[in-house]
Amino acid sequence: VDGAVERIEEKLLNLGLREVLSTRIGELVMYELKKLDKVAYVRFASVYRSFEDIDDFRTLVDEVGR
Repeated sequence: VDGAVERIEEKLLNLGLREVLSTRIGELVMYELKKLDKVAYVRFASVYRSFEDIDDFRTLVDEVGR
């Protein structure tokens, strides 16, 4: 987890911006979670992406299962 946080921080710092959109941070978190813990990734993505129906959720789970 510490390594994931460090990679996210490094990527954000390398952007050289004073402000970063929360969507950019969310995408970086999802990328790191997908590598680290697929269940945590699915949980985060289901909230972050605000799925409106079960088909969207099923698609994500199928994608992770591959």
